[in-house]
Amino acid sequence: MAPTTAADWSPSSWRSKPIVQDVVYPPEPEQVEPADPVAWKRKQGLDQVVEKLEKLPPLVSAVEIERLKANLANVSKGEAFLLQGGDCAELFDYCSSEKIEHRLSLLLSMSLILIWGMKLPVVRIARMGGQYAKPRSKQTEVVDGVELPSFRGHNVNGLDPNDRLPDPERLLSAYFHSAATVNHVRSLLASGFASLPSSREEDVAWSLPLSHVRSPQLLSAYEDIVYNLSQAMEFMSVIGVDRSGGSKGGLHGALESADIFMSHEALMLEYESALTRKLPIPAFARTEGGDKEGYYCTSAHFVWIGDRTRALTGAHVEFFRGLRNPIGIKVGPSMDPEELVRLLGIVDPNKEPGRVTLISRYGAELVEKLLPAHIEAVQKSGHPVIFCSDPMHGNTRSAAGGVKTRAMHDIVSEISASLRIHASLGSKLNGIHLELTGDITPEGHSVTECTGGSMELAEEELGLRFESYCDPRLNFEQSLDVAFMLSQAGGRGRSLDNKILKELSISRPASEARPAA
Repeated sequence: MAPTTAADWSPSSWRSKPIVQDVVYPPEPEQVEPADPVAWKRKQGLDQVVEKLEKLPPLVSAVEIERLKANLANVSKGEAFLLQGGDCAELFDYCSSEKIEHRLSLLLSMSLILIWGMKLPVVRIARMGGQYAKPRSKQTEVVDGVELPSFRGHNVNGLDPNDRLPDPERLLSAYFHSAATVNHVRSLLASGFASLPSSREEDVAWSLPLSHVRSPQLLSAYEDIVYNLSQAMEFMSVIGVDRSGGSKGGLHGALESADIFMSHEALMLEYESALTRKLPIPAFARTEGGDKEGYYCTSAHFVWIGDRTRALTGAHVEFFRGLRNPIGIKVGPSMDPEELVRLLGIVDPNKEPGRVTLISRYGAELVEKLLPAHIEAVQKSGHPVIFCSDPMHGNTRSAAGGVKTRAMHDIVSEISASLRIHASLGSKLNGIHLELTGDITPEGHSVTECTGGSMELAEEELGLRFESYCDPRLNFEQSLDVAFMLSQAGGRGRSLDNKILKELSISRPASEARPAA
């Protein structure tokens, strides 16, 4: 299939293509205005909601989107590393200062470890500020013996069994919750939330409480990095280096402050196309003789196509091919290498560095079999993609009692195999994509949703603080475990880190080896 050109694309051209994972809204009921119109509010239908969304301001700017794409171009060249993480799917209730700050704190903590070990800048992308939809294999599910419409995420329906009817007005709620999240992140970063202290006497504004960390090795290794980097910053201040500026990619960019970009799966095309705008292309991103304007999906800086929605002739691929945003593509076991190359030809015909991130999600048992062919096919195609590993989605298991979980053993195994396979083929793993949370209870405890790690979380402990309504997430300690593993792979391994990694590689119990239903 020859790739179509941008000339025959528009934000709504996807409507002429077959679509999957679409939401079937109930017919709009006839609404009779009551005697007291002041106390009555007319429900809006999908067309009215889309019309309203088309008039609302963008959530992100073209400058921010192009800046991320430039940063990702460096990632594709091996000059930076991509860290992408956050919740499986957000609830509107997650839009609170505490939860937002916990997630940012965890990403910053992880990136600090990666910068220290890899000696590379880290590009941080949060699964946040819009991850309100989730794909489902069935339109209905059984809850307490009753068949109900499946929960599709808060921008479709409610988690409560009595709130399962899809409601288009939830798309407006998604917009305003996303706007509040993005605004709070911007205000935190502008106020120096991401800065490192310049002396031992200063507090780290974004550091989470560490008193609950079970592994003394993990705690010591992390505190060591913060201390050493703070010492380096103090030294720079003493000798008169200006921390308020600096060259691109230098001390200021890597340590003094941080960009954190927003991302989500662009599942709801009515919402995404309504927030797509034709905007001036920033001067630094223009090419000689190229377009001066382009289409940007302004619901997030980075959007991705899921494994269920990547059909070559489908609506989602059609929508994505016309965007200037950097995009992600989930690559699972069902993806044929030839199909992958054809897909890249559609969404990235100009082979633009930073445009496409391939997010592989095979599972620990299949990565050795499937990843090499995908790498070789992409190498032969000449597309300068970012290879990113998602070691979460292919490793979901059922523990004893049917509790959905993931084992750190499997997660670490898939990452290790990916690193090894890329190296053997002259390629490089450029990034990591994780479902995680920095949430901590008032008593100072992390969630307990994935087994293992340096904290040695046992299967019997999953019920202590299993808070996810969707898929299990790495907690604070387990996320740092992964960061230390990648840091060591980047070249600054230490005996202390080796002990952490040894604890991660402990074989999982047989009860964790059953795939989730």
